[in-house]
Amino acid sequence: MPGFFVTFEGPEGAGKTTAMANVAELLRNQGQDVLMTREPGSGEIGQAIRRILLEAGHVPPLCELFLFLADRSQHVELEIKPALARGQTVLCDRYADSTLVYQGYGRGLDLAVLRDLNHLATGGLLPNLTVLLDIDIAEGLARLALKDRLDREPIEFHEKVRQGFLAEASADPKRWLVTDASQQPERVAQEIAEEILRRYSR
Repeated sequence: MPGFFVTFEGPEGAGKTTAMANVAELLRNQGQDVLMTREPGSGEIGQAIRRILLEAGHVPPLCELFLFLADRSQHVELEIKPALARGQTVLCDRYADSTLVYQGYGRGLDLAVLRDLNHLATGGLLPNLTVLLDIDIAEGLARLALKDRLDREPIEFHEKVRQGFLAEASADPKRWLVTDASQQPERVAQEIAEEILRRYSR
């Protein structure tokens, strides 16, 4: 049976990493073989790119874009596609929608161009389910103990990002699940796990 690909998206501080770990545990308890991964930063190449993207000083928007795309291309070919071919459930912390939203809605780059570049970098691989953990921007940023380069962007940038995610989810409701990330983490994870199991068992 082919694997099932789930991506976790959302504004900063939405709790994607915690939710993904909790969902993985619930799915493993149901007998699923789960791979947890992330963007950027998977593998040796990805880790080097992640350091540049999150720890460097100013990174011009196009440079930032191509770094994310380079990370995604190697990630899909070396990790995601092989795992799906093995029949694993792949849970990924951020994917192509983050580029569309951060670099498009946030930075103002052309959305149509970004969609084409994402398609090229991923070979057209779309998630079976994309989870949007939605949260008030001020609440999400207040959760962060340490802030990286993107976390430190102005509040207006983060508001554009949130609205971008909501717009993308509204445009493709069959692929997206929007969940209230201000709920208790256990409730968030249960809602997501139930949706994955419902869709995967079709």
